[in-house]
Amino acid sequence: MNEPYVNIKTENTIATIEFFHPAHNSLPGDLLAQLANTITEAGKNDEIKVIILKSGGDRTFCAGASFNELININDPETGKVFFSGFANVINAMRKCPKFIIGRIQGKTVGGGVGVASATDYCMATKFASIKLSELNVGIGPFVVGPAVERKLGLSAMSQIAIDANTFYSAEWALNKGLYNQLFDSIETMDAAIHSFAENLCTYNPEAMKEMKKVFWNGTEDWDELLAERAIISGRLVLSEFTKETLKRFE
Repeated sequence: MNEPYVNIKTENTIATIEFFHPAHNSLPGDLLAQLANTITEAGKNDEIKVIILKSGGDRTFCAGASFNELININDPETGKVFFSGFANVINAMRKCPKFIIGRIQGKTVGGGVGVASATDYCMATKFASIKLSELNVGIGPFVVGPAVERKLGLSAMSQIAIDANTFYSAEWALNKGLYNQLFDSIETMDAAIHSFAENLCTYNPEAMKEMKKVFWNGTEDWDELLAERAIISGRLVLSEFTKETLKRFE
């Protein structure tokens, strides 16, 4: 399992979308584009009633943005395009008319916290601590911020955004509303997710579609908002502070 991928498998009207990257499931631009497109297409497929979103491996759920790509950004337009990748995934999840169940098996950082926040119901293991690390490299969680704030509230989002060095426990994320259920192991989590998804498939798809609209009410401006946030991040990544900081990761 060394090649990055995004794949989808459908069984009994349940679609499982899985992404993987050998660098702790970090997400470069091409993988983000594939992920957004796969979610959008699954939303259009009448054979699918429920979506499970997961990553490969049994450790990190998602390490956020690809540092290799981050280091090579040299102009504002490239920066905007790069940060728009997470915006496109979040907006695809927001607009998808199917419920998306998040499966978070381990630590998640930066953009990964945004992806988890954009799921409609999120299950995790006790190892799934979270961190918004963006301020550490001179940028900020601008693009994922609205999704994180929507789930955790402004106070909790501000706390983890400012305290950018700290991993917050899965229990903390559960108490703040990011996670809906917590499990001691991947095995028990997967059994619960499968049972939960099967139960959702017995619901009226039209009712679930209308409920999803209700849940995401007030986010209709996110296409524009997240694009504006991507411009901010694209500008900040070119700052001397960020360029110097990123050199440590080369």
